[in-house]
Amino acid sequence: MTTEESAAPTLLGLPEMPASVYPAAVRARLDPDAQELIERYPQSRSALLPLLHLVQAEEGFVSRTGIRYCAEQLGLTTAEVTAVATFYTMYRRRPAGEYHVGVCTNTLCAVLGGDQIFAELQQHLGIGNNETTEDGTVSLEHIECNAACDYAPVVMVNWEFFDDQTPESAKQLVDELRSGRGGEVRPTRGARLCSFKETARILAGFPDQRPGAVDESGAGGAPSLAGLRLARGETLPGPAGGTRVVAPRRNPPLDSSPADAANPAATPSAHDAEPPAQTAAADPAHPAGPVNGASHQGQEDDQEGAAE
Repeated sequence: MTTEESAAPTLLGLPEMPASVYPAAVRARLDPDAQELIERYPQSRSALLPLLHLVQAEEGFVSRTGIRYCAEQLGLTTAEVTAVATFYTMYRRRPAGEYHVGVCTNTLCAVLGGDQIFAELQQHLGIGNNETTEDGTVSLEHIECNAACDYAPVVMVNWEFFDDQTPESAKQLVDELRSGRGGEVRPTRGARLCSFKETARILAGFPDQRPGAVDESGAGGAPSLAGLRLARGETLPGPAGGTRVVAPRRNPPLDSSPADAANPAATPSAHDAEPPAQTAAADPAHPAGPVNGASHQGQEDDQEGAAE
């Protein structure tokens, strides 16, 4: 390596590694997969995101070698590839553990215990954010919303959901992952766990090889469907066996009596009682503004009439 090369700065967030190409045996495995991904898109550079998942499936993170490989495959510069790899948080820039544990610390999960779960997992595992245990089994990251607020606080392992967690259940979860029985751990919903590298290959766009993975994915759970059931006036389960919730009345009687105050379900809110707002789209007689010469002329005529 020349003095100039050795003095070159490292890529942001990436560990120091030789920016060499993959060995021939690795290229023989990656090249057909890369070509398959590229052929799925009319513009080759559109395949950059799945290609980054592909190299992450090879090494467990996006290395400098992986960045160079993607750049060569797509005719891009390494700077262009690096800009993408460092923008999306799903691309690891340090080696990930076999099981990547993400703790949601966004608003709802945080106030329901996500922050405490993350703090106690760091202490329990002896690692910080974006770090991996010495045995290489578990990496830890605090992550933003996983669109699972109905089940908060949520922990994800290789992007599979573990709902309604507590600090105790989360610590038990990582202990089971480190015990060598990770393959036996079942998410709250979704397919059974696979390794981080296997997950990355699935995210690249290749078939999920886990037995029954499609059947296990399931549909929306009860918390996700609660709003729909409320809108239908259905009964929701509860401590007393459920309470029937009546859908809002959009056309309430105008002679509501004071007795209705004792029955909120029979009394509409002020918003419900108001007539629909008249907008340009809903009220052709009151357009938002001129849309052609005729409309403009009509407005001028109105102005002249008002002046007279």
